[in-house]
Amino acid sequence: MKQILTELIEHRSLTKETAHRVLVELAQGKFNLSQTAAFMTVYMMRSITVEELQGFRDAMLELCVPARFEQPVMDVCGTGGDGKNTINLSTLSSFVVAAAGQPVAKHGNYGVSSACGSSNLLEYFGYKFTNDLDELRRSLDRSNICFMHAPLFHPAMKNVAPIRKELGVKTFFNMLGPMVNPAFPTRQLVGVFSLELARQYGYLYQQSDKDFVILHSLDGYDEVSLTGAFKYFYNGGERLAQPTDLGLPKVKYEEIRGGATVEESARIFMNVLENKGTVPQQSAVIANAAMALYCADISGGLPQAVNRATEALQSGKALQAFKNLMEK
Repeated sequence: MKQILTELIEHRSLTKETAHRVLVELAQGKFNLSQTAAFMTVYMMRSITVEELQGFRDAMLELCVPARFEQPVMDVCGTGGDGKNTINLSTLSSFVVAAAGQPVAKHGNYGVSSACGSSNLLEYFGYKFTNDLDELRRSLDRSNICFMHAPLFHPAMKNVAPIRKELGVKTFFNMLGPMVNPAFPTRQLVGVFSLELARQYGYLYQQSDKDFVILHSLDGYDEVSLTGAFKYFYNGGERLAQPTDLGLPKVKYEEIRGGATVEESARIFMNVLENKGTVPQQSAVIANAAMALYCADISGGLPQAVNRATEALQSGKALQAFKNLMEK
């Protein structure tokens, strides 16, 4: 590791093969805590390369506990790490997408750089995490969505989890999270915290057989915030869009700010699902769910995707999907 750290500190990058090897050894606990923290910290200070990202991703997928499903599932998630602490848009959007008919295999974790991640939220409501494939399949049959708590599917990462929590800021594991869904989804909506990372994701996903949409709001959000213009990369290229392109209002950050605690976040979450949320909150959820539905069926165009998302939320179907997931 000393040699690797020296190379990185001297602004040299790793090859795909070296990145792959280092992550495997990291997972095996071959490095001490100081070395591991130093390695993770490097990528907080300089950009990751496509080769490094690819090597890390491949290693994580090789080490994971796979959970493959018969139907084509979608993941709806963000990298986090944008420092914005908005409402739980990807989690809320997942239930809207599931309610609109697209099966969702949601990959999530506890919040690291925010107050409440998707795992914090579902755990608060009493959801019991599992990596039992039969139970996950029953969840899909029951509610059209299943939830995969990342630590159960990436047990090799137990060595870095305490360090990530202590650091409390984004690391390259934030960048990897959406790429290493153990369900190997064929459709994916990903929000990322920087335009540079969005382009890197786009490059890697173009090499795959996934249907994908990668989002980044130009004012720094890893989702469609509706606070201004956003860029999206998809199988057909890239586009710049405005809230008006979705037929939705522009909002202010204060109107989509998340809770300071898990309890407050959970209250906002339920208000939105029960159609008691504010117009900006409901609109932001619809925007992100619509981009996911657009990814799943691009032929219908954005207006149809927005209509489907709106109907799934306002009809109460998204709330019912949540309730069905909670039943065991």
